Amino acid sequence: MGRALASCGVPRDRLFLTTKVNFPSYDAAQEVVEASLRKLQTDYIDLMLLHWPFGNYYAAWRVLEKCLEQGKIRAIGISNFDPDRMVDLIQFNKVAPAVNQIEMNLLCQRKAERRWMEKYNVAAMAYAPLGQGKKNEMFENPALREIAAAHEKTPAQIALGFLVQSGAVVIPKSTHENRIRENAAIFDFTLSAAEMEQLAAMDTASPMVGTAENPETVEIAMTW
Repeated sequence: MGRALASCGVPRDRLFLTTKVNFPSYDAAQEVVEASLRKLQTDYIDLMLLHWPFGNYYAAWRVLEKCLEQGKIRAIGISNFDPDRMVDLIQFNKVAPAVNQIEMNLLCQRKAERRWMEKYNVAAMAYAPLGQGKKNEMFENPALREIAAAHEKTPAQIALGFLVQSGAVVIPKSTHENRIRENAAIFDFTLSAAEMEQLAAMDTASPMVGTAENPETVEIAMTW
């Protein structure tokens, strides 16, 4: 990535670099930041996240606060934090997270979590916005397909457009150029209030991955 950034010809201020400190490295957060700067061949990182609310994340957060003061990082945030852990972190530290990156898609809209993020002015960033293992189930939904046809868009574009229109930052993942282009082509339509309501009704409130409160998830995470 560092070599690509150095040779792409795009000015650094036109790029937004985000990376993470994973929980097994929380006690070495300073070293992780320095290594990321070296590998990315940059003087600063735009956004650095704590990956999970496991381990010594308070110590890691305070390292990120210092790096923020030093200009090595422009913004700091969290990932997979439930509202109780997020509020606790905010109350006992100097800097509130700019972002909470959580699993979010039409089948898992995180409505309760987003109310807490809005209360504390923490932006919602959606990973797995196309549903991961439930992608096919999502895309076969009759309401989604009907809305996609009405706008002459794909179900994936409507799913992403719904999240963006609801105020989330969306980070779809693909290794295929045509899908990357498709995922970016979502700013030439607006969903009506009725369409937004139909899509909101698809919510099952059931995350597949981002379940930090689940002991089984924690046990599995300890083997990563």
